[in-house]
Amino acid sequence: MSKTIAAIAPPAAPAGLGVVRVSGTEALTVAGRIFRPAAKNKELESIPGYTALYGHVYDEEGDIDDCVALVFRAPHSYTGENVVELSCHGGLYLLRRAVIAAGAAPAAAGEFTRRAFVNGKMDLTGAEAVMELIAAQGDLAARTALAAREGLLYRRLEGVKDRLLGLAAGYAAYVDYPDEDIPELEPEAM
Repeated sequence: MSKTIAAIAPPAAPAGLGVVRVSGTEALTVAGRIFRPAAKNKELESIPGYTALYGHVYDEEGDIDDCVALVFRAPHSYTGENVVELSCHGGLYLLRRAVIAAGAAPAAAGEFTRRAFVNGKMDLTGAEAVMELIAAQGDLAARTALAAREGLLYRRLEGVKDRLLGLAAGYAAYVDYPDEDIPELEPEAM
């Protein structure tokens, strides 16, 4: 993944608080072009991961909004890449436009989760469960999707696969070496 991407998270809607997420190798640089920390001795690119800074975001026309920038450094982020989340009161359209002007590309639908999958941050069932969780319309659907996202389905399938491989190996050994003292497979083992 070479390009740095940005998206409003959650999708744009009138709200008191919103987040623009930036991910990629240049995420800190892109966000640093529009974010100015209130503390003069701090720079976005030099702070450690899991750190927040208060400041302001700007575009070419000036100040957009107060902002808190959260930094997640690779590989310890959702996508496995450098990630900066800019949380603002409003003006998300302006903020997103500023991030794009600073060098990020608009993220495609599901691109953050795709990057998480490609970078080994989750398995395929977990990636699919993210979409199910987003689309959940009720408590049961949300809990089911969350269980899948946390790997419950994957662990169950791995258990079934391991059991089938064990049975297949036992059966193959019994058939291939009839003169050896290999115990017969019991029906309850199948």
